Amino acid sequence: MNRKILKNLDYTFVITVILLLIMGLLVVASATHANSNPYFYVKRQALRIGLGVIIALVVLRFDYSIMLKYTRFLYVFNMLFLFSVLVTGWAAKGSQAWLKFGEMVIQPSELAKIIIIITLAAFLAKRERLDTLKDLMPVFMHVGAPLVLIMLQPDLGTGLVYLAITLGMVYVAGARASLLLKIIGVCSAVVGLALFAHFKWGMPLPLEDYQLNRLIVFVNPYLDGRGGRGAGWHIIQSLVAIGSGGFWGKGLFEGTQVQGSFLPEQHTDFIFAVVGEEMGFIGGVVILLLYFILLFRTLYIAQQARENFGTLIAAGICSMWGFHILENIGMAIGIMPITGIPLPFLSYGGSNMLANLMAVGLLLSINIRRQKILF
Repeated sequence: MNRKILKNLDYTFVITVILLLIMGLLVVASATHANSNPYFYVKRQALRIGLGVIIALVVLRFDYSIMLKYTRFLYVFNMLFLFSVLVTGWAAKGSQAWLKFGEMVIQPSELAKIIIIITLAAFLAKRERLDTLKDLMPVFMHVGAPLVLIMLQPDLGTGLVYLAITLGMVYVAGARASLLLKIIGVCSAVVGLALFAHFKWGMPLPLEDYQLNRLIVFVNPYLDGRGGRGAGWHIIQSLVAIGSGGFWGKGLFEGTQVQGSFLPEQHTDFIFAVVGEEMGFIGGVVILLLYFILLFRTLYIAQQARENFGTLIAAGICSMWGFHILENIGMAIGIMPITGIPLPFLSYGGSNMLANLMAVGLLLSINIRRQKILF
């Protein structure tokens, strides 16, 4: 078993993940170095990575196709898990999105992404037609139930990730691109009209005012750029940090925006701005190149999977990572609205790191079992 794993492992994928994890620890260490306890966050992140690697190895050892038997149980568990947040959850930063067990805090919506990918993959693998909106309605209902629980927290960023996962998976499952583009166009128009009605006539929306402001202020952050309070303040400070880094950067632990703590949420949501200031254009390109390799190898694993279930799981993980990367880096450079979703393997955070490394274990399980003759 061990020899077969070593022989069939995608080493390019594994090395890329390791490099991203190392880069993440370095950047988190620099982003939190000015704190009174400079190594507190990096130690916690290292422990989470260690736990995540153990989880990935456990997942790797099991044949992923076994989960087909338990997808209904997983779906019900996911619904109960998300519902428990609304009942007994811990609120912070405007959202009731965490469960607290003593000193341990878990964000169920992060782990729920992996369950959604698995259950949706099983659901799509059984469907033969996805040619019309009617064919897609059961798919949207499957994702819609947990999505409603996410939006009630409210957690807009994670809700958008769920939509990206769904669109990516149904496209791989056989839905026409033209149909999906029409659906995206109609939904975008509805959201635009809802925002207009809210700001014009006060129509209620399931989001806090600060979340709504962040959705629109990225167009011109200086419209509300009041120091430390305006919705555009985060973007302004991020752009200053990235712009001041120049081509080579100021060096780790040397960024004035970062070490002076002018950059909000610099070890979580705006971790890429730390890269931009301290590692410069070159550092940003290296990170983007690693992410390109990560997504490329994920798609390769999807292509090589032995059946549709494995292909769809890999496609869902690729969609999840792709949206996280696009949105997080986009908001750091001012071309996407602020939604508060982390950068995979770089941002500080326990639940997201565990979910990402669980996804790595799933992908490697699909990868080493790509040939039926091996197992």
